[in-house]
Amino acid sequence: MIDLAPTESQVQHVKSFHDLISTPFAGNKNALCWSRNLIGDFAEIVNKIELQEDMATVTPDELRELDLSEQGQFAREILINDLNALEADGAAPILNLIKHYNRDDFFFPTDVYSWHVDRSTVPYATYLCTYHGASSEIIPNAQATQKILIPEIREELKKLYDGAEEGFESFLSEYFFDLHYQAKPNAQPISLGLGHLWKLAIDHPGSEVAPCIHRAPMERDGELRLLLIC
Repeated sequence: MIDLAPTESQVQHVKSFHDLISTPFAGNKNALCWSRNLIGDFAEIVNKIELQEDMATVTPDELRELDLSEQGQFAREILINDLNALEADGAAPILNLIKHYNRDDFFFPTDVYSWHVDRSTVPYATYLCTYHGASSEIIPNAQATQKILIPEIREELKKLYDGAEEGFESFLSEYFFDLHYQAKPNAQPISLGLGHLWKLAIDHPGSEVAPCIHRAPMERDGELRLLLIC
């Protein structure tokens, strides 16, 4: 199990994949975790995939083509099983090998390194699992402030907006500014760890819980990340 601090009460643990997909978010619980201690050598898989760009999607067929040791084969089987299980539930999971994401050179970055929530027009959730490298993070909603509500940031955004006052909120939504957050002083981010499959609440019509605020970590020098997400 993950060692969770008292501030992490937003997290609910489940015991199986079935529980993960079938358990609804409720109350202040907007992050579900199926904690796992995975066997297998995921580093071997990472090292045997040639990354030509900063990020690539790894398909099941590409995984099957790798010549792996027994421990590498165990890891491959887990990856393929996770992809198949989520697909069977109607999701569209992808497995990414990541050197780094693109970053915004802007006073208001909207890249994945920024604390943010996901949004959808239909009820769903974000699923993710880090198998190798730095892991994703979440933060309790009470420990972050929506950036568009911070006066000095809001004023800068108004300088960018060229339109009628009544259209400003739509502008913030159209360019995803409203999805991003700033951690409060002394906030305690929660590492999602390695091998654990997570289900995070998103902003969608009819959602009964606050969306889960999360971000991609800064990668460690020379180390690639292997991440499943959908």
